[in-house]
Amino acid sequence: MKGTYLESIIKQFEYYKLLGEKTFAQLTGEQLMWEYTQDCNSIATIVKHLWGNMLSRWTDFLTEDGEKTWRDRDAEFENDIADRQELMDKWNEGWKCLFEALKPLSDHDLEREIFIRNQGHTVVEAINRQLAHYAYHVGQIVYIGKIAKKDSWQTLSIAKGQSKQFNAQKFAEEKHRQHFTDEFLKGKE
Repeated sequence: MKGTYLESIIKQFEYYKLLGEKTFAQLTGEQLMWEYTQDCNSIATIVKHLWGNMLSRWTDFLTEDGEKTWRDRDAEFENDIADRQELMDKWNEGWKCLFEALKPLSDHDLEREIFIRNQGHTVVEAINRQLAHYAYHVGQIVYIGKIAKKDSWQTLSIAKGQSKQFNAQKFAEEKHRQHFTDEFLKGKE
């Protein structure tokens, strides 16, 4: 059985993956490619960047530097994804690479040293670095989705003005141990 940290971190990554997917589901193909201004990234561009980063960081995670020589980071910011299918293919390929690297890890691996751009990190530090990076970009994806949908956006969290009602419901339940992402991952918000 995996350690608590590894179970938790996998759930965290699953949560951010699902946030992105729930955003994509609300948007048209055109909205996925839309740029607020020429200097802003579209959702498609952010997905392409995440894809490139994930493949680079998680391929041979324990044995090779996380910044692969074959990665072309600058090209990740060219808005050239053709359609929703290509976007989803890149999204899923990146996450698959990440989960295939994480799931075999054991607690024993957590203090091993790995390198990103020749800078040493423990496995825990490298995982935390990537979680923060992906959460940052998924937050951008959600925000761009919200702007693109305007008034027809369906919130992915507690609706504005509904905190008291939500909390009253939660405090009416018996106390129990549950990871905060469990309900979201099961489709409950």
